Amino acid sequence: QVQLVESGGGLVQAGGSLRLSCAASGLTYSTYNMGWFRQAPGTEREFVAAISWGGGSTVYADSVKGRFTISRDNAKNTVFLQMNMLKHEDTAVYYCKADSSSDYLTAYWGKGTLVTVSS
Repeated sequence: QVQLVESGGGLVQAGGSLRLSCAASGLTYSTYNMGWFRQAPGTEREFVAAISWGGGSTVYADSVKGRFTISRDNAKNTVFLQMNMLKHEDTAVYYCKADSSSDYLTAYWGKGTLVTVSS
């Protein structure tokens, strides 16, 4: 049974930082590309950042470039999202996603962690 469990969300003031974690189990983690998405109230889920299975390639949404950093530890089956210079508009539920690098139809989602940035 595949599980992705996010943690690290919370309430932070604008300009502050948070570090999200997503721990994966039940899959061959090192063969999955990992990503972070977010969904604010009343909006659709949007892409935030992604990292390749080996960690050598990353991509970011324009809205978070220069402020957020995605990384992974394949020994611990965990992906991280370091969020700095947080803005009120970063408030959302943040979701972790695992995409198989060998089968584009295979993907898993976590249940999310809430990030609230007070202005």
